[in-house]
Amino acid sequence: MADKKSLSDLAALTQEPAAAEAPAPVAETTEAAAPAADEAPAAPQPPVQEAAPLREQQLDKFGRAYATGRRKDAIARVWLKPGSGKIEINGREQEVYFARPTLRLVINQPFGVAGREGAYDVVATVVGGGLSGQAGAVKHGIAQALTRYEPALRTVVKQAGFLTRDSRAVERKKYGRAKARRSFQFSKR
Repeated sequence: MADKKSLSDLAALTQEPAAAEAPAPVAETTEAAAPAADEAPAAPQPPVQEAAPLREQQLDKFGRAYATGRRKDAIARVWLKPGSGKIEINGREQEVYFARPTLRLVINQPFGVAGREGAYDVVATVVGGGLSGQAGAVKHGIAQALTRYEPALRTVVKQAGFLTRDSRAVERKKYGRAKARRSFQFSKR
């Protein structure tokens, strides 16, 4: 029972291993010890945590990583493989399919965060929704596929929020209202 420790002993727990590992300093001359006394004591270093175990790389028989991305009503199937940075959506280049530059920016965000611009070729098929939803779905799929090809990038992509499916969707229309929340024009008489 005495060997159990609680979180209240955290400060003591973090200092015990450091004290056990570091050998006792050898006493030096007083001249060398004097400047050390003038310096502020160093802040205790936080304990080094072991990196979380990486997930396994998930590839198909062609050496590609596959993932599904979703946004609004759009669903994107994405295959990722090392290449020159070519992105093909529904058999067309990204410049042709997503003519708006903002949509192309959206689908390239995961590569920018991970620092892998131009390192992978992407082939995607997208169905449903409009262009904005489809771009979001491709972005979600690319982020998922990137973490399956390079599991070490998972923390970076996850912190940017690209692995989470954006659950916002159009609110349904209600009866007695013009739209979801808009009322009909009020007539006093």
